[in-house]
Amino acid sequence: MDAMPKLVLVRHGQSLWNLENRFTGWVDVPLTAKGEEEARNAGRKLAGMSLDVAYTSALTRAQRTLSLLMEAGGMNLPVIRDEALNERHYGDLQGMNKDEMRQQFGEEQVHIWRRSFDIPPPNGEALKNTAERTIPFFERCIMGDIRQGKDVLVVAHGNSNRSIVMALEKLSGDAIMQVELATGVPLVYELSTAGEVLSKTVLS
Repeated sequence: MDAMPKLVLVRHGQSLWNLENRFTGWVDVPLTAKGEEEARNAGRKLAGMSLDVAYTSALTRAQRTLSLLMEAGGMNLPVIRDEALNERHYGDLQGMNKDEMRQQFGEEQVHIWRRSFDIPPPNGEALKNTAERTIPFFERCIMGDIRQGKDVLVVAHGNSNRSIVMALEKLSGDAIMQVELATGVPLVYELSTAGEVLSKTVLS
């Protein structure tokens, strides 16, 4: 009997603005040296695993993580890039330091923007909006590959990957806001071809 298809989710390695505690969103920010090492580590953890195709976002930090990961893991996969997998757009908060934002808008308001499922920051997206673009792409393209029995790697962002976790694990908006995805740590799901989660392993 064939093994069930796998879906591997990886959040990109630490970026410069993660390190500087800034809201990044759609701004193209490079990985730090630590982020590059996290990407290579993820590749080493996935070495030898059968994977057929990789998906990533339109942002450099995810694409760079994917290329370092594949190099370290000895993989040569076809890569599909799509902005549906981009990080949540933080609007007016992009580039701002999170502590400065708390001073400017108050701890409670910044907490709501960061942790509410459906209240977006000014001119930005709530996680709900991110999910509204990520999940249809996931269902159509990524699950399309899974339904054909392919093993799929997705290297994207905290919030786009969260949206996928929410869809896979059938979590509520409130529940997914409590889920933290560490940078560069592969989540390996074994799925049925109908998309049901059979097992989940965190390669930390």
